Amino acid sequence: MTKLKIGILSYRSAPFGGGQGIYVRDISKALASLGHSVDVISGEPYPELCSNVKLIKLPGMNLFETFSFRDRLKKFIKSPKSISNIQEFVSTLFGGFPEMRSFGKRADSYLQLNSQYDIIIDNQSLSFGMLAIQQRLPFIEIIHHPITMDLKHDLETNGKILYWLSRKRWYSFLRMQKKVAPKINNIITVSKSSKRDIVNDFKCNDVNISVVHNGLDTNIFKPHEDIKRHKYRLITTASADVPLKGLDFTLQAIAELNHNIDIELTVIGKMKEGGHTSRLIKKLNLNKVVNFKTNLTKEEISIEYAKSSVAIVSSLYEGFGYPVIEAMSCATPLIAARTSSIPELVGDHATLIESRSSTALSGAIKDVFNNYDEYKTKAYEGRRHVIRHFNWNKISKEYEDIIVNNIKKFNNADIQL
Repeated sequence: MTKLKIGILSYRSAPFGGGQGIYVRDISKALASLGHSVDVISGEPYPELCSNVKLIKLPGMNLFETFSFRDRLKKFIKSPKSISNIQEFVSTLFGGFPEMRSFGKRADSYLQLNSQYDIIIDNQSLSFGMLAIQQRLPFIEIIHHPITMDLKHDLETNGKILYWLSRKRWYSFLRMQKKVAPKINNIITVSKSSKRDIVNDFKCNDVNISVVHNGLDTNIFKPHEDIKRHKYRLITTASADVPLKGLDFTLQAIAELNHNIDIELTVIGKMKEGGHTSRLIKKLNLNKVVNFKTNLTKEEISIEYAKSSVAIVSSLYEGFGYPVIEAMSCATPLIAARTSSIPELVGDHATLIESRSSTALSGAIKDVFNNYDEYKTKAYEGRRHVIRHFNWNKISKEYEDIIVNNIKKFNNADIQL
């Protein structure tokens, strides 16, 4: 039985925030569990990986560790004065996000000297360096969803010209991604919804795109029968001030209910002090009602679900909604927006409502509270649905099949596993 040497590229892999570090940990663990040798080649911040997965660090300047000009200048002064670093510093100084382009150059240089891999998998940098790597090695690009969707929903929230200009500058890396994506030969995405958006927004050939759902460890995300659910406690996952997550509509629904119900909301995410969400919470008089929690482990998040009676996903868009399957796996009754990939993931096992409607959300919350036994039964059916369709054993085998086929095509030869 042939075992493969797999390299997974990740331009940044924060272990708790943003989802990328979590995905890299999960997919590397899943492929290693099949007996393959897996290296994660990552820029800063670095992921926390399983003991049988090797971390190879490709440090850059990590300019987004801070937003202080003085601190960024110190980082630049200490770094090698390469053309790439100079370009990255200048782009960051003027409001851009150049990490993906810079990481692509570093990864390409590293792999020119370390070409022992059977296949390289890149986690959504879509940088020019990936095209060079694709010429030399079997290669797969992971695109969770096109970031054009983030920009679209971001611009919808604020019509001020200075905000529009700053957002267009921040997302300027999309010009690179739109050039790179159509030239990638092998793409994996996480939902049929994302595939449609990649074809439409990045102009990729749909025959080059395979759909493989993300997986979940249902032994971690599980019901905790020994923990009592708080009757009127809700839970949601959202990075505050990220319009895509639709947190505004959840807060507005909570404000509508707060007049008659002793309600509380736990938000898995970080609130930006003085930001839009902070101001909205104050305006709606929800300071004592809403509690943000951040830097939680998976086990701790599972416990937060166990303490809550209802989970809410009010996102405007989800390429693949981890919070959807996390809530279902924990058998917490789920209310979610009927948008993008969410109906594809939940089937008949959640309450789907119109997106962008706080009234529809508050009405659905009241219905769950008033008929809780019925929704609790549906929630346990939802957990069985997750176990059947989103377990890593099933999904890792799907990845393995695609990997082997890509190696065969690249080498024009058979490989036996």
